[in-house]
Amino acid sequence: MEYHIAARMDRMAPSGIRKVNEKALAMERAGERVLHFEIGRPDFDTPEYIKKAAKEALAEGKVHYTSNFGTMELRQAIADKLKRENHIDYKATEVLVTVGLSEAVFAVLATLLDEGDEILVPDPVWLNYINVPNLLGAKAVTYSLKEENGYQMDFDEIRAKITPKTRAIVIVTPNNPTGGVLEESVLEELAEIVKANDLMVIADEIYERLVYDGCKHVSIASLPGMKERTFTMNGMSKAYAMDGWRLGYVAAPEEYITVMNKFHQHNTTCAPSFVQAAATAALTQEGDEVKEMVKEYQRRRDYAVKAINEIDGISCLCPKGAFYIFINCKKLGKSSAELAQYLLEEAKIALVPGDVFGPGGEGYLRMSFANSYENIVEGCAKLKEAVERLTKG
Repeated sequence: MEYHIAARMDRMAPSGIRKVNEKALAMERAGERVLHFEIGRPDFDTPEYIKKAAKEALAEGKVHYTSNFGTMELRQAIADKLKRENHIDYKATEVLVTVGLSEAVFAVLATLLDEGDEILVPDPVWLNYINVPNLLGAKAVTYSLKEENGYQMDFDEIRAKITPKTRAIVIVTPNNPTGGVLEESVLEELAEIVKANDLMVIADEIYERLVYDGCKHVSIASLPGMKERTFTMNGMSKAYAMDGWRLGYVAAPEEYITVMNKFHQHNTTCAPSFVQAAATAALTQEGDEVKEMVKEYQRRRDYAVKAINEIDGISCLCPKGAFYIFINCKKLGKSSAELAQYLLEEAKIALVPGDVFGPGGEGYLRMSFANSYENIVEGCAKLKEAVERLTKG
């Protein structure tokens, strides 16, 4: 028989990150040892107090549907967290609990964008922000985040790309894949542009806790007049090493939350009940677990940045947030995809080609330092040897 595939699926690109990962896993199944720097997930275990809360919830029979919006306990814990840490005064009714940040992206964009609408999206960026608008029949218009500008925004470019069809702008800070953190002064200027042009902001803050060297994360929704114009999105995956638990959330004006819940109802019904109990514990019982993880991430980052910048032919900025290093490899004379393939096959190290994150990522490789310190030391040594072989012919 002939299989019919909806034409809209041609508007979605498969994950380039997972393509690298699948090849690396196949090599491992064939008996080869591969060092993984491609996947953006914490290598730490979920803190014990969070797992304990999930086990207790299961033992208590919390295995059934919750409210589509999420349990009121978790929604209130999220609202309290946003007020305490992000200085945004959300009510519990302004929070929607989702199955990971990925579902939150779909819910927000499906609520906000009609066919033909435009949305400003960073380049490079996690490609969900390109794929989902494309699937919805909207247009993702990219704006540049450049290394020479410290991965900050160019407001002349932003203003030039705003049209009557523009509905919103996406910001990801700290950023995946660059590790850049938008400065408060940049957010303040962006806020004025957003208000002047009657736009919304989709603020992806999933890496907010992973900042280094005293760097300060600022939520744009905390700025004057911006709470009502912002979808603040976050989740438990990165800070609490809960990526497999699939728990995210959106905070926004209640009018939007009510409509987004319709999408959520038909998409997933609700997040798992016992995971919501675990997330409530994560937000209300945290000790020093996150701080210790961040301290170790910084130790790994410091080593990797120094080692990379000592390799002739490649370089990188020191990321201020997240757990990625965006390696500039333009001098090597090969495409990002060619280099990633070469390093995987010849050096047995898995990195992601930068063009996976958009045209602005060409000439770069993304390296995750969410791996052990020992593996990072070994991986940097293998990277050095492989680059030297390449440059010496």
